[in-house]
Amino acid sequence: MADRRGQQQRHMIARNNSSSSYSSFKSHKPSNRNTNAKNTHTNKFATVNPDNNDNIDDHQDIPNLVGTCPFMCPVEERARRERLRDLAVFERLHGNPAKTSSTLAVKKFCRTISTNNVQASDVRPVSVLEDTLNYLLNLLKSDCHFEVVHDFIFDRTRSIRQDLTMQNVTSDQAIHMYERMVKFHIISHHRLPKCGSPNIASICHLNMEQLTKALTSLFNLYEANRAPHSIYKDEAEFHSYYVLLHLCSDNQGESLSLWFRRVPFVIMKSKEMCFARRILRYFRLGNYKQFIYTTEAEASYLQYCIIEPYISEVRALALSCVNYGGYKLQPYPLTHLSNLLMMQESDLESLCVDCGLQTSTDGIGKALLSTKLTNTCNPKRGYHKYYELVSERLERLSAELSEL
Repeated sequence: MADRRGQQQRHMIARNNSSSSYSSFKSHKPSNRNTNAKNTHTNKFATVNPDNNDNIDDHQDIPNLVGTCPFMCPVEERARRERLRDLAVFERLHGNPAKTSSTLAVKKFCRTISTNNVQASDVRPVSVLEDTLNYLLNLLKSDCHFEVVHDFIFDRTRSIRQDLTMQNVTSDQAIHMYERMVKFHIISHHRLPKCGSPNIASICHLNMEQLTKALTSLFNLYEANRAPHSIYKDEAEFHSYYVLLHLCSDNQGESLSLWFRRVPFVIMKSKEMCFARRILRYFRLGNYKQFIYTTEAEASYLQYCIIEPYISEVRALALSCVNYGGYKLQPYPLTHLSNLLMMQESDLESLCVDCGLQTSTDGIGKALLSTKLTNTCNPKRGYHKYYELVSERLERLSAELSEL
């Protein structure tokens, strides 16, 4: 009877993971938070969310598996990719596209992998996955174009998540790795639009897709390891990322109102979540002043990376309010407006032009914004031209984020 009950519980957990953007907060008995990575594949609370469309089997069908591959890339795959000259620029030994080594090659993500046929020698254990992730994230410091670096890390971190899923790893080590991978996708969300590539929109879309999936899996891991009256150190911060990602009206999935009901009370009352909810409210109400000032004063750097694409949109709203809402016909000083919007005056002039507004200068050379214009418009290319907040605090936070 106990075995049948346990099997039903596992099926219910797996089904919830595949159908929801956040596993529901059921009153399960929490697992040991100090679970040894070696035996986590038997954990009955294994709720790592198999990435949808990645063709990873549901957890009830995954056999007990502990990887034994000691390298970042299995020997057989490494030899095959050398033969096919399928090596990324970071994997080439002395620049040779047909030669690599165990210290350079990293296992690629495989969309059509089958857990029924996989060999333990092709799967990396947790310790090797941690070393691999360290190696990958260190590449962010390289001098290569960020788009090239992102493409490599993007694929190889998906492979890390795949190996974790196949082994049903739900330990604290897995949580830490997922947190770092989520941070990578947030940094990429911030940096990719500035690369200027013609296909950058599709790359940003794929990055956002994997950010959402990694964040969902991380929430499931938090819940699988939930101890009574306790949360993880950075759990509230990562929940705030999910809220801020809903600034975009195109964000699909369940509504935040339903999602909030499943968030533990202690997280909902955290300063990180209170900040995210205020920012969401200011954005939806069009309160541009509080949106900008609160972001500058309280946002963590990663929170700011999510918010930044919307700052230009909020500033454009402010320009529209100044243009239509002023009761005087006199031009508005750009110096005052640039302080209000926390941006360089030269950037503000460019934004005015993008929005179809006219600027002029007075007799002493000060720039002015003409008001009561009726031919205003949204920038033809959208809000992909970013103007960072002029903030010493955010600059300092950016410098402090030396590694993920």
